[in-house]
Amino acid sequence: MTNSAPAGAQPAQTCCALTKIPVSAADAERLAPMFKALGDPVRLRMASLIATQPEVCVCEITPAFDLSSGTISHHLKSLRDAGLVDSERRGTFVYYWIRPEALAALSALLSVDCC
Repeated sequence: MTNSAPAGAQPAQTCCALTKIPVSAADAERLAPMFKALGDPVRLRMASLIATQPEVCVCEITPAFDLSSGTISHHLKSLRDAGLVDSERRGTFVYYWIRPEALAALSALLSVDCC
């Protein structure tokens, strides 16, 4: 393979890296479902809404979206199955909260160490 840079030019240096070591297979298996869940704009917004408070009732989530309650439930289940949120039923309401350890794992992977 030939170098297409002009003679005497220095190779481009990357100042920042996503991680210092490659993601292990086990970590990739654990984190990929979280990224997949957050890859949907509605679920990303829901996770963000839930993360803004210690806990959020589903009755506060539903009005924020122009979606049926069944669709809201489906998205919340996806976030729960991915390990991003947890929930608890209290009477007729379900309360959701973000799982701090999930955000910490995503944050650790995406942290940028700059020169």
